[in-house]
This record gives sequence, C-alpha cells and structure tokens, in this order.
Amino acid sequence: MAKLLWKPSQERIENSNMYRFMNVINDKYHQNFSEYAPLHQWSIENIADFWETMWEFADIIASKPYDQVIDDVTKMPGARWFSGARLNYAQNLLRFRDDKVALIFKGEGQPSTKMTYGELYDEVARLAQSLKAAGVQAGDRVVGFMPNMPATIVAMLAATSLGATWSSCSPDFGIKGVLDRFGQIQPKILFTANGYSFKGKPVDSLSRIADILKQLPSIEKVVVVPYTDQNADISTIPNAVHYKDFRSSKSGLEIEFEQLAFDHPLYVMYSSGTTGLPKCMVQSAGGILIHHLKELMLHSDLKREDTIFYFTTCGWMMWNWLTSSLAVGATLVLFDGNPFHPHPGALWEMAQDECVTIFGTSAGYIAALMNADVKPGKTYDLGSLRAVLSTGSPLSIEGFEYVYNEVKADLQLASISGGTDINGCFALGNPMGPVYAGELQCRGLAMDVKAFDEMGKEIIDQQGELVCCKPFPSMPIYFWDDPDGHKYNDAYFDVYPNIWRHGDFVIVTKRGGVVMLGRSDATLNPGGVRIGTAEIYRQLEQLPEIDDSVVIGQNWKDDVRVILFVKLAPGHELSEDLKAKIKLTIRTNASPRHVPAKILSTPEIPYTLNMKKVELAVKKIIEGQAVLNRDALGNPDALDYYANLKELQED
Repeated sequence: MAKLLWKPSQERIENSNMYRFMNVINDKYHQNFSEYAPLHQWSIENIADFWETMWEFADIIASKPYDQVIDDVTKMPGARWFSGARLNYAQNLLRFRDDKVALIFKGEGQPSTKMTYGELYDEVARLAQSLKAAGVQAGDRVVGFMPNMPATIVAMLAATSLGATWSSCSPDFGIKGVLDRFGQIQPKILFTANGYSFKGKPVDSLSRIADILKQLPSIEKVVVVPYTDQNADISTIPNAVHYKDFRSSKSGLEIEFEQLAFDHPLYVMYSSGTTGLPKCMVQSAGGILIHHLKELMLHSDLKREDTIFYFTTCGWMMWNWLTSSLAVGATLVLFDGNPFHPHPGALWEMAQDECVTIFGTSAGYIAALMNADVKPGKTYDLGSLRAVLSTGSPLSIEGFEYVYNEVKADLQLASISGGTDINGCFALGNPMGPVYAGELQCRGLAMDVKAFDEMGKEIIDQQGELVCCKPFPSMPIYFWDDPDGHKYNDAYFDVYPNIWRHGDFVIVTKRGGVVMLGRSDATLNPGGVRIGTAEIYRQLEQLPEIDDSVVIGQNWKDDVRVILFVKLAPGHELSEDLKAKIKLTIRTNASPRHVPAKILSTPEIPYTLNMKKVELAVKKIIEGQAVLNRDALGNPDALDYYANLKELQED
C-alpha cells in the first residue's frame, strides 16, 4: 500500500479550477460529481461533450466557430477535431496586453529581466511585420537554435501569428543532430543566439551555424539574437542579420493574426527511434492549444495570478507546454544554464526571488538534489510555492518523500508523464486529490488510458503496456514525409490496432493512480530527455575501430544512464583514447545527452533471426530480468556475456 503524503484542504479543493470545471459539467449535463474519478469516467465516455466544454471553459478565441467537435470518436488515428473553426494559436497566447509581467528571464549568472504582456505583444508585432516582409507565409517553417530566453518565445509567436510552423533545437545539439532534424523540414528562416552559457562559461553557436548552413540551402535568412556577446561578428554567416536590424523599428503595431483551420500545423517535434533519421511529428495549432490549456488550467490549477517555472530547454516539449501558459495570463519564468551553477540551490533561490508558485523540473534533478543533500525548504523562503511538477522519468518513492521532507510539506507534488509525441500528458496531477508516494495522481481528463497485458486485455494493479483507447486533440496530425501514414502507424498502432501504444510500462492502481515503470521499448531517457538509439549508431558507423554496437538505457539511481557496448574491429582494443574519441564523436555530432555514461567491449552483439538488434533483451539481462523469447534470436548465447557485469554495478 502506497504511503499517503499529502491531501488538499477543502478550501483548496473548492478554489481550484478543476472544482469549478466539475461544477460546470454538473450544471450543463445534470450530473452530481464531487470527486475526480467519476468526472474522469464521464469524460472518456463523453469525449465530444468534454472537449466542447473545455473549449468554452478556456475561452478559446476563434474567428469562426466549429461545425462539430469530432467527426468519429472511434477513428484512431485520423479523427478530425473542431472542423470548420478558424483560429490562431499566437492570438490565443497574446490575448492580454496589460502591464502584468509575462516573462521573467534568468540567464546563468545574470540578473533577471522582465517583460510585460504589453511589451510582449509589441515585440511580437514588430517581429511579425519583419517576417512577413521577408516573405514568411502560412505553412512555411521557421526554426530556432536558441536558448530558453524571451526572444525564442517572441520568434515562435511572431512566426505562428502568420501561420508559419515552428520547430526548435537546443543550442547544445551538434551539427549532425541539427541537420538530421531541420534538414528534413526545409525551413525558410533560422533564429539563433550568438551563443549560450553553461557552468559559467559562454559557448559559441555561430561557428556551428556557419557549418549547418552549408548543408541547409532552404534557409533564406539567419536572425542572430545577442546573448553572450552583444555585438557578435556575423560576417561569416551567409544571409545573417542582427535581431535589432531585422525587427521593425515601429511601435504600436497591430498583429494581423492569420486565421487558420484547427488542424493547421503549429509545431514539428522530433522523436528518434532505433533506426533512421528522427521522426518529424507535426502537431496542430488547435490541438496543442486546447490540450495544453486542459493540463495547465485543470490539472496544474494554473491561474492568472500564478508564476510558473519549468526547467527545460527549447528542444524539449516542456518548453512548448510552458509557453502555452501565456494563454492563461500567468507569469512565466525562463531559465538558461546549468541548474547547479553557481551552487546547487540556484533554482530554488530563483524560486524564492521570483515568488514562483508552480515549480516544474525532472526526476533526475530531484535525485541530484537528494545526492547533494540540498535542503531548499530550510535554506530559502518558499512561502509562495504550492505545486511541484516532475517529469522526464519515473520519480522514485524516495524522491516523493524528499520533496515533502526537504522542499515543503504543504504542496501538491504532481509527477506527470506523457511524451513529445503528444506534447502533453497521459497521467498527471489532480489538485482535488491526494498524493501517494511513487504514484501519479490520475489519468488525464478525456484520456482513455489503460494498462494492457500481452493479450491486449485491461489489467489493474499489474504491470502492463500504457495505451490510450480513444483519440485526443494533441495527437500528431501526421509525420513529415510520410504520405501513406506508414511511419505513423508503425510508431503507435502496430501492436494494438486502433489503440495508441506509447512504449511505457505502467501500473494503473485501483484508485485510478498510475505508477510509471520505465520504457517498454528501446528508447533512451537519460535525465528525462527522450532520445533514440539510431542517432548514436549513426555516429559509430563513422569509426573504423568499431565493427558493431548496441546501446541501452540502464536504470540507475533514480535516473537512466546510457550504456554502450562495442564490438571492436580486428586489431583494435578499447583504450581510453578510443573511448574519448567515441564520446567526442557522439557529443559533436549528436548532443551531450547522447554521450554514454559507460563504454564496454563485447565479443558479440545479439540479433533476432531477421537481423534486428535486440536492445530490449540486453537491457533485461543487465537488470536481472528473464528473456522469455530467446528462440527468436539468431545467436541467443550472445546474451550470456551481459549478465552480472561488474562494471554496471558501479558509478
């Protein structure tokens, strides 16, 4: 039985957006709900009614109303949402134009800066005019190679106000990692900062941009934002212009928000698998907007008076999720840098100084705080804080208890879980409900989430595959360069037809909570950032010293660490120099997150009979689990090497 750690007061329940929404449902549909569980059940049985009410509750701005909420609730994928509606994502986020602070930016080692909603609107208006003058139209791709700073949000909003599609990569990505993403979608405009800061040191971005442009001929203009250098030399960058010279000098402009269909492409997000290039998942403006507002307003209880922070980069979906908070009129805190610089309590000091009410982070960060014996609640004044959100990887029971013991006893700890694929959550927080150690509070409203056994039957209180049995608005509308939908179908629907399989092992408890157990596929999740193995294999193929390899994610100290096994080419040995070469190659061409924690030599790589690497089997062996289908392997004895490796029992 999981330990009860917290439950909200009746006053807190009745002041929550979730409680208010529940009573709207009660009045509108003659119900008598007083708790979450029956409300959730109603929401998955009445999909169209739920989302219609959410549209009204969130006050979605649309120039033309919708004809119907959903065309076919049994169609998955392919259901059409809110057909006939015309709207603009950026318009919904820029509905406020007053003097309330919209953005607080804290760069590593720098004093914080602030931008009001009025200033944000003006800045977006000026940049939108310049993008329009540069020929940006609906459907064009505009991309960012940017830190998590206000200019990134301004660029995204300016682009999407015109109907362009936005995509971004974190600036710590290597050249190959950027090209593998942006190269597929052929963007017209690229925004980049001249650099970024990490652990107190500036890191240049412009030299990589120069190399990226050589292989990205679709880019017509590069807009350089000053950050680590206010007057960076851009003479070596083709078609580059300083942000201040590109943005319109006029103030008081009105934005002409392009009115588009609900399913107009808003974002391209990336999910890398075990083979090939990263998948480019295209997500709709309306779907992202309404799904985010459901999660922010109802599950996170976000209100206009709140100040919300999420530790994220612009390459992680939590940046997109956080940005949608502007539609609520809350204050967003943006942070760029290392969370332990200049000291382990840096983010909590910021939370104190900025009166953060909702603090979002990763399970890996909480584990790192525990290991460093940081006690934020005793060191900083966290009186404003009422919720901590954790995602990226399963938060351990010890992590839950740490938050209540060392951060604050009276707060909602919402461990949340979803994916880049849906730009949202399957299971998350409930401000009306209790918190149990190791357990996500609830399945999301209108998300028909279940745990399935191997036969495709629902199971309770047992480990199963996380599935979602009914459509939802934030599903990708399609994958880039996938005209017949083959890649899309293979990604989610190849195991259970017409049912979304996400690739996570979970337990759904009798009380409706969810326990996350880690990935059921070969996707890696170090530090809570989901990456595929294909990008690592692509780098290793360049190295003549390596004949073959297999990479897995090992569960280690409340996180996941990347373990690389290499089969060496004849005449080579795994020296420290070769290890350094491997790490440098991966770091330079993929990203630091792809760099393995350990590299080990192996005599043989296990394969299936049809010559697929069996990453999952290796993962099971190193974690002491049985592999039941060894007969499907062409070389099953190869697995024996991976059992009980001393090196994997050590830091």
